[in-house]
Amino acid sequence: MTSGSHLQNNVDRFSGFENDYDQHRPKAPAAVVDILTSYLGRKPALVADVGCGTGLSSFVWNKHAERIIGFEPNDDMRGKALSRLSELTDAEHISFVKGYSDKLALEAETVDIVTCSQSFHWMEPVSTLREFARVLKPEGVFAAYDCDWPPTLHWSVEAEYKRLIDRSEAVIASNIAEKDRASKRDKEQHVTQIRESGLFRFSKEIVFHNMERCDAQRYVGLALSQGGVQAVFKLGSTELVKPIEAFRSSVDDYFAGRELEVMFSYRMRLGVK
Repeated sequence: MTSGSHLQNNVDRFSGFENDYDQHRPKAPAAVVDILTSYLGRKPALVADVGCGTGLSSFVWNKHAERIIGFEPNDDMRGKALSRLSELTDAEHISFVKGYSDKLALEAETVDIVTCSQSFHWMEPVSTLREFARVLKPEGVFAAYDCDWPPTLHWSVEAEYKRLIDRSEAVIASNIAEKDRASKRDKEQHVTQIRESGLFRFSKEIVFHNMERCDAQRYVGLALSQGGVQAVFKLGSTELVKPIEAFRSSVDDYFAGRELEVMFSYRMRLGVK
């Protein structure tokens, strides 16, 4: 999320469902740390995790970076991150602060790695990339990485997931004026934006996946934690009752009381300063 040119709607979209978000969303996979540390060529002294939400993408760097700062403009999300931080011991090197992607409270050329997990598409790319390049050290690495939705399970379950998400977007479109809606950008343009900024000597997209254990409750929770679904809940609308019932029934039938390995697919777009 961006200051000055930022849309407050994008920040507000994430208010009020920090607990569901933190419970159901995937933690950042270890592959993120492995890939970026390898590209950097050393253990990072400072990682800035921008748009960090509840800290799921920040805590993964614990023990893998000398210092971690999570920047998050949404008070509810950041509050959850701070609550989780208070439960840790030996975590003085981790902090969470209020901040926007185009105005980070950091000195120039002090950061080894900047990450945006599921967040870069909410930011104004030109001013944000300029700010990231300012705070990164030479040959520092910026990485925006995102999980594909829905996680891979079975086509019939995923079809119900998609119907639910599509219905939520339709409800938003018919009930919220465009000027009052959150506005996200096309993730497919991330590499192009990094490349065309002229601020990075190298850019690339990396695709990988991570297997996680899920039961039916968590798989349903993933869908219900999506911002569009939560936006409909905030409207007080009942238009998702039937789609949610259909989705939940499909998930329950497939899992049949089991806990299963589910594939979460990721796309990482990175630039080296």
